[in-house]
Amino acid sequence: MTGRLVAGIGFRRNTGPDEIAALITRALGQAGVDGTALAAVATAADRAGEPAIAAAAAGFGLAPCPVGPDALAASDARVVTRSARIENLRGIGSLAEAAALAVAGPESRLVLPRIASGGATCALALWPNTNPAS
Repeated sequence: MTGRLVAGIGFRRNTGPDEIAALITRALGQAGVDGTALAAVATAADRAGEPAIAAAAAGFGLAPCPVGPDALAASDARVVTRSARIENLRGIGSLAEAAALAVAGPESRLVLPRIASGGATCALALWPNTNPAS
């Protein structure tokens, strides 16, 4: 796979870091890649400071990448999953998909639509630029 992957994460407040990390690992496995393909872990800006997402991202050598409401909304037209609960809470179909796509950029595409565990969701987007500036 050419490019880099962004894991978009949505999670409930009581979800632990092990569950989030296991879900990311499961998503990477379903995409047929390992953790070295992961460039970023993205989530809503108001959740990026939560200890669980910080610890889960740190397990991959990353820090959570916060995504603001405007960027999430701008990516909503490209999400393929619609959750009524998330639409009511955030006005977007899938937090995980929108966050992954927002960070991966306007030319990105989902390589894995949202998958879920008991308290978290994860989607993977491909960052098409193989030599990003950051």
